[in-house]
Amino acid sequence: MSWEDKVRRVVPYVAGEQPKERDIIKLNTNENPYPPSPQVLQAAKELETQMDRLRLYPDMNAAPLAEAIAQRYGASPEQVFVGVGSDDVLAMCFLTFFTGGGKLLFPDITYSFYPVWAQLFNIPYEEVPLDDQFRIRTEDYLNRGELAGIIFPNPNAPTSLAKPVAEIEQIAAGNPGCVVIIDEAYVDFAGESCLPLLAKYDNLLVVQTFSKSRTMAGLRIGYAIGSAKMIGYLKDVKFSFNSYTMNLPSIVLGTAQIRDDAYFLETCGRIVKTRTWFCGELSRLGFEYPEPSANFVFAKHPEKSGEALFKKLREKKIIVRRWSRPRIGEYLRITIGTDEQMRAVVKALEEILPGI
Repeated sequence: MSWEDKVRRVVPYVAGEQPKERDIIKLNTNENPYPPSPQVLQAAKELETQMDRLRLYPDMNAAPLAEAIAQRYGASPEQVFVGVGSDDVLAMCFLTFFTGGGKLLFPDITYSFYPVWAQLFNIPYEEVPLDDQFRIRTEDYLNRGELAGIIFPNPNAPTSLAKPVAEIEQIAAGNPGCVVIIDEAYVDFAGESCLPLLAKYDNLLVVQTFSKSRTMAGLRIGYAIGSAKMIGYLKDVKFSFNSYTMNLPSIVLGTAQIRDDAYFLETCGRIVKTRTWFCGELSRLGFEYPEPSANFVFAKHPEKSGEALFKKLREKKIIVRRWSRPRIGEYLRITIGTDEQMRAVVKALEEILPGI
């Protein structure tokens, strides 16, 4: 037997392309097209004068950041868990909460990291089919017997569809024996947050990120909000794995970002406005799409190949996202960028469509 026979092997998550070319219009990973708040720049300048702090370990609990998040959402700091992007937070959630009997449930068309974590951590799971309109059916998550847990994004990805909070409450109330995690990476672009439900359901956990609406994908900041007991369990697992995951610049700059609520609301509003215009242009060009509630549109053309459109856009140095999977292979997920970028996409589509 060789050492390779003892290796844990999984099929890894495949992230969107990170191009090296400078003149690419990158609309494939749902990053925010706008820079962080001016308050972040000021905080960075102040940190530059305090470089001696980098010789010390950062705060284990990222306390300044956790306190700022708690203040923003009307929670206590003990209800906030901070991690290296929401992926880190979600991975810790899988390790912490989905260890019991039964299966973990999540949609068949959703964030493709979920099955990767389930396989990595040996968690039995079931992919629950979306309906014909790509919607999550509440009834599919009720009366299922013993479950390891439930997780799904709201709005869902890559469909951009949001589920009403009242229906999510039915799922939380109907599954008191397991943790229900709502991944709200895109909620600030039109969805309704489940955070108010936390006062009623101690089995509910809400996860959000700084990578989308908070304009800081490069710093890797994610967080979960739940009951103090639930967050305590998460911290126990985290500190058993790695005590110092959040670096000092992320803590300092993230704190500055979340305190500038006016800038946050302004940039989200700009993206939603651009999305509305872009959807109108897609409709004019014959595209079909579910009504979006995120910072991207999930669109297909009923008469054109999704693969061909993807390749032709790439030739024009516009990168979008596409999956070669049943039901969604003809769809393109197009991130909403600046007005200028989206006008360039429309112009490119006008040139491409007649030739394919």
